[in-house]
Parts: sequence; C-alpha cells; structure tokens
Amino acid sequence: MVDNKKKAQPAALFMLSGIEMWERFCFYGARTLLVLFMISPALGFNDKTAMHIFGIFIAVVYLTPVLGGFVADQFLNKKSSIILGAVLMILGQFIIASYGFINATIAFSLGLILIIFGTGFLKPNITSLVGDLYEENDSRRDAAFTIFYMAINLGAFLAPLVCSYLGEKIDFKYGFIAAGLGMAIGLVWFLAIQNKQLKHIGNKPAPEHLDGKPAPKKPLTAQEKDRIKAILIFAFFAIFFWAFYEQSGSSLMLFAQRATDTSLFGWQMPVGYLQALPPLFVIIMAPVFAWLWGKLGAKEPSTPAKFAWGMALLGVSFLIITVGAYVYQKSGQPVSIFWLASLYFVCVLGELCMSPVGLSMITKLAPAKYAAMFMGVWFTGNFFGGLLGGVFAGNYEDGKLVQLFSVPAILSLVCALLIWGLSGKIKKWMHGIK
Repeated sequence: MVDNKKKAQPAALFMLSGIEMWERFCFYGARTLLVLFMISPALGFNDKTAMHIFGIFIAVVYLTPVLGGFVADQFLNKKSSIILGAVLMILGQFIIASYGFINATIAFSLGLILIIFGTGFLKPNITSLVGDLYEENDSRRDAAFTIFYMAINLGAFLAPLVCSYLGEKIDFKYGFIAAGLGMAIGLVWFLAIQNKQLKHIGNKPAPEHLDGKPAPKKPLTAQEKDRIKAILIFAFFAIFFWAFYEQSGSSLMLFAQRATDTSLFGWQMPVGYLQALPPLFVIIMAPVFAWLWGKLGAKEPSTPAKFAWGMALLGVSFLIITVGAYVYQKSGQPVSIFWLASLYFVCVLGELCMSPVGLSMITKLAPAKYAAMFMGVWFTGNFFGGLLGGVFAGNYEDGKLVQLFSVPAILSLVCALLIWGLSGKIKKWMHGIK
C-alpha cells in the first residue's frame, strides 16, 4: 500500500514558494520600471547610459548571492539571511520612491545598492532551503522545483501589471512603493510561520535535513569535484542565455516603446505590461513541461540535452524578433505586439528547459556543506550575463535593429551545438545524477 504522506509535498515548500513569489514581485517591480525611470525627466539619463546601468544592476544583483550564500553557509544561517535580505529590499524600494524628497540620483543609487544586497542574501538561501526539505534521492525534488518556479513567475507576472500601471500612469514612486509593500507582505508571512513549518531546517550555518541533524562535513571527494566541474560548465553557458533573455528589460523594452503598437481597442497599454508575458507563459507551460518529462520516463532528456534545447530555442526566439525588426525598418511603422509575444513564448520554452532544471541540478550536484554558496555560483551566470547584456543593449539604434537582434540568434544556436558536443563529458562528471 502506498503511503500518500510520503508522496505529498511538505507544507514548507508552499510557504517558501509564497515568500519567493513576493520577493520576485519586489524585484521585478523595480526591474520593470528602471529603464523608463532612468530616461524620464526625473533622472534624465540617455539611452546608452540607462542600458549600461540596467545591465550592471542585473549583473551585480546576481553576483551577491555568492556572498549571501557563503555567509549563510559559514557564519549566519539561512533563515536569518532571508530576513535580512527582505528588509534590505524593502528599504531599497522605499528609498528610490523618495526621489521627490531627496536628490533623485542619490535615492536611485542607494536604493539599487540595497536591493542588490537584499537579493543576494534572500534568493540563494530560500532556494537552497527548498532543496534541504528533501533527502538526496527523494523523487519529489524536481516536482518541488517546478512548483517553486511557478511561484517565482507568478510574482514576476503580477509585478509589471501592478507596478507598471502605477509607475507609468500615475507616478514612478508609487510603482516602487508597491514593489516594497509586496516584499513586506512576504516578510511578515515568513516571520509568522517559519518556525512551525521549517522546524530546525535553516537554523544553523551547516546544511540540515528534516530530522534537524547537521550534514557531516568532510573533505571534497573526487566525485564531488567532478560534479563541481559540471556546475561550472552549466553556469558558463547560462551567461549567454541570461545575457539575451534579460534584453526584455532593456533593448526589447525600447523596441516595445518605440517600434511596437501597444494599443488595444483604443487603450494605450503601459509598455511594461509586455514584460508580464514571459512569466505568464511560464505559468501556463511549466505544468506541460512537468507532465512531458514525467511522460517520457526513461527517455527524458539528460540535463545537458535540456540545456542545449534551451539555448536553441532562445536562438529561434531572436530569429523571430529579427524578422519583426526587419518589418519595422522596411515600413517605418510600429509593428504588432505579435512579434514580441512570439519571441517571449519561444524564449520561455527555452527557459523551462534550463532555469528550473538548473535550480534542481545545483541542489543535486553541489556538496552539502556548500549548498547555498553553489546556488550563488549558479546565479553568477546571471551576473556575467547582465554585464554582457548591458553592453549589447547599449548598441540599440533604430536603424540597425536587424543586425542587433541577429547576434543573439546566432550565438545562442552556436552555444546549443557546443553543449550537445560536450554532453558526454558532462554526464560523466555528473556521476549518475540526472
């Protein structure tokens, strides 16, 4: 007889997923408004400066998880790190919103710094805690990360709808305040029920399991070192994925503002609303992918194969927008939102082959005593991707959009071929982890 209790997901998973939803609401609330805020009269930056700042922000916000993970692993603990991160993010949003009362550049700079460090403490530790809910070979782990990933994207979906409307239609400060209030809701929720649902998990710097016993600390084995090599390979290719994926907040944002007809039945839609499409597509398609992987069973693609498909689909998505840019340049008229919607849909198919798979993969491959730190290492792909993406987006020119968007299309397809070529070696380093 099957024990249904063992098959059910722990209640703590849904609590952590809810907190992460609000963290993403907070982060994407700021992300959606940043470029538009920077080129507005409030700050008055030119396009290139705004693009570079956006790229640096996206980069650094994904570098600090290495610090946040290391501090939690070695000195603090995961629960305290999550609380600290949430407080910093809330303060950051509110300080940016104060630009009407203090110097706008100072408010903007200080607020971004606090959001960056807040994300660094919160994100790797809450993700790592999800992995800590399960024993090493627990079959529920991948399904848990699919649920967690859907919560991430629910927050990312809601943020543009709320914060873009408030920021673009009323005043930017209200968009940033709304983002901060979202994180405040998450923090209160976490403080209220963390001890009841997590029990001992996350109380000590050393990784723990459900029984509250710390994982033993031993020197790295040859197998663990091989698995670290696999992590680093995946993180390297993630750089290119996130460099081009994050164009949604920079070059693709300007394409939406300047080259896309965003009117619907006579209503001028806030440009930021288009950024709600990727997370909406994730919410719709994530259950389909979870069903597909389960349906394939033994024929399910390996992690390297999924990464290769992710890069290939990203390349196809930019081929689509390259055609859209060609139509715009030939006609000189704003194009249908069909082009951006199609890009985002195909891009999300690639994302679902990489991002939730990557989160689950880290919790399987990383040595237990460095679990949160290596989750931070995974996010360094976003760091270098943000830097590369910012430089790339800085080349945005209305007359050269076909050339601009063809670059990520070609590079993504080349990366896909390289991953397929290396897949045998990578699987060997993974030592049986799928």
